[in-house]
Amino acid sequence: MDISPDSIVYWQWGPITLNATIVFTWVIMLILIGISWMVTRNLSEDASLSRWQNFLEAVVSTIKGQIKDVVHSGAEEYLPFIGTLFLFISLSNFLIFVPGYHPPTGSIYTAGGLAICVFFAVPVYGIAKRGIWGYLKHYISPSPFMLPFNIIGEFSRTLSLAIRLFGNIMSGSLIVAILLSIVPLFVPVVMEILGLLIGQIQAYIFAVLAMVYIASATRSHEKQEAKTNNSDK
Repeated sequence: MDISPDSIVYWQWGPITLNATIVFTWVIMLILIGISWMVTRNLSEDASLSRWQNFLEAVVSTIKGQIKDVVHSGAEEYLPFIGTLFLFISLSNFLIFVPGYHPPTGSIYTAGGLAICVFFAVPVYGIAKRGIWGYLKHYISPSPFMLPFNIIGEFSRTLSLAIRLFGNIMSGSLIVAILLSIVPLFVPVVMEILGLLIGQIQAYIFAVLAMVYIASATRSHEKQEAKTNNSDK
């Protein structure tokens, strides 16, 4: 029984290994690129839109709405990063019903890589909004004695993002594999459907938490802008 797609090796030559994690990560990326190309090649502003464009606008509007619920303004600048995270994780978890497929999010390396992207995105957005010194000041807020705890917090939340995603996807696949070996087909099918639902929830949670972390790094700047605007009025 393979717990992680990392242990499923399709090809190996010396130190170079091609496992299920790499293969299906590229499959997911190619599917997303293909869908993006098909949807955007004939965009129209007419009243009658294609089904693909209607689908695209519905997805983008939904993601943008969720981002706006967190940051309240400026959702467009976060949409490419948060949207990509959500779509990659969502599609990775959605295809679990395909025979022979192994979700790359069930690998600690994939989950860790996604969490590291969030780890670096937080200071990038924070510095862009508040400047280097404005961003770094939050590490000593409300007191310089909080510096080590704030630094530890940055690393611990990155670790929790990775472990949460990896643990839920890996455990769901493992439970289905166990049930397939000991009970009739019906129960594993139900668990597969439940795993599909949990996978989509995990994609949503990961994207929302990433947005919350980014919003916390830029919030002080936005509050200062609001105070300035109010004083101008």
